Amino acid sequence: MQTDPASLDPEERTNKFYALASAALGLFSLCGALIPAFGTILGILGIILGILGRRSENKRAATVGIALSIIGLLTAIIYSILVYIASLP
Repeated sequence: MQTDPASLDPEERTNKFYALASAALGLFSLCGALIPAFGTILGILGIILGILGRRSENKRAATVGIALSIIGLLTAIIYSILVYIASLP
């Protein structure tokens, strides 16, 4: 049985928003990892929101967001290291 989102208390709605935002930012950080600064910032924000979103009932979305954010963050860091090594004379 689905609950009406308007009937949830404000803290639970905020935590669900954090969980879903973490998943979205994790996906964007994975896609944006080719621009290392962009992927790094989105990855860090996704991890923070995922940790905050773990307090909600929607823990799966927060966990997926944290995982995607970590993968995106690592991809951005590795890509920036490879770009730096390639630019050496």
